[in-house]
Amino acid sequence: MIKGIFITGTDTGVGKTFVAAGIARALRARGIGVGVMKPAETGCRSRHGKLIPADAMALLRGSEATDPLDVVNPYRFRAPLAPMVAAHQEGRAIKLRKIREAFRLLTKKHEFLIVEGAGGIMVPLTSRTNYLDLAAELRLPVLLIARPGLGTINHTLLTIMALRARRVPIAGTVFNHSTDGRQGPAERTNPAVIERLSGVPVLEQVRYGQKDFDALADRLVKMR
Repeated sequence: MIKGIFITGTDTGVGKTFVAAGIARALRARGIGVGVMKPAETGCRSRHGKLIPADAMALLRGSEATDPLDVVNPYRFRAPLAPMVAAHQEGRAIKLRKIREAFRLLTKKHEFLIVEGAGGIMVPLTSRTNYLDLAAELRLPVLLIARPGLGTINHTLLTIMALRARRVPIAGTVFNHSTDGRQGPAERTNPAVIERLSGVPVLEQVRYGQKDFDALADRLVKMR
């Protein structure tokens, strides 16, 4: 069994957290000790003077892990911007050492770790490091979340190209149908086209409102 996955998206708002939390629930139901991590989260709302990382909290609920929030989510910011930009606006700096330490702690504690990025793979964490750099350093296979609609062929193939250029292993692609609308020709054909052109397997097409992630979880834990 692989020790975890790094979840990225072709863009922001494609459903990374929804899919990640669903996988965490399914793994937990199988008796697998699953941990979660969101290295940096932006766009956090304030409650009682504290920033609440909604994505990290959703991941924790899905996994039922009891790890401290500051370990699961080392950095959180108010502005809905790339982490590097949000940190700069607040006069703060993201230290990769802190993220590495949290990652090491979580990997020692859990059988399987789900790490979720922010936005797409080229989003900057610092002035010198983006999420592609982080994925390469953590050495986890990447699960790519994409939307099925028009434009996704370009976004998905570019992301796969960037990952391959850094020799980052790709577990597969998941297409998330995040809206309850009728499927047009693009939605019906894009996943198969991308699979054929890239050679990266489509592991799941997530239906709108889907709650069952058992099949996807099973595919991931069987990977070597």
